[in-house]
Amino acid sequence: MRFAAGLMAVAALTAATACSTSAQPAPAKSPAAAASKPSESLKPLLQQALPNVEGKTFTSAVVAFPPNVGALPHRHGQAFVYAYVLEGSVRSKVDDKPVTTYHQGENWIEQPGAHHVLTENTSRTKPAKLLVVFVSNTGDKLKVDDPKS
Repeated sequence: MRFAAGLMAVAALTAATACSTSAQPAPAKSPAAAASKPSESLKPLLQQALPNVEGKTFTSAVVAFPPNVGALPHRHGQAFVYAYVLEGSVRSKVDDKPVTTYHQGENWIEQPGAHHVLTENTSRTKPAKLLVVFVSNTGDKLKVDDPKS
């Protein structure tokens, strides 16, 4: 419980300072991807090497899900991930845990190497947004979609 409260404090600080720090731009989507089904978008807020923790980077981002949109199954490499629902509701399934619906103000964590099998906005009409915090190996991709079969 203390750990989650600590991450919430970090997340709040990140959101409050996001305007004053430099962040990497979100990767551009290819024209083919833009023409296909809508997907979630990731907007980095802050990316900072962790002092006194060599090789680790702290990244915060807002992930927006348009109505009735979900993410492809994916992993976050060896990152520790904390997700907090800013707006709407999101249905999520990580590894072999049950499917869970998280509403505004609720949160979850993902352990390094976890398989995020399902992430989707539960609403057909309203957007959903997450604040996501990653503690990752410096230089690693934050999200790697499963290979297409």
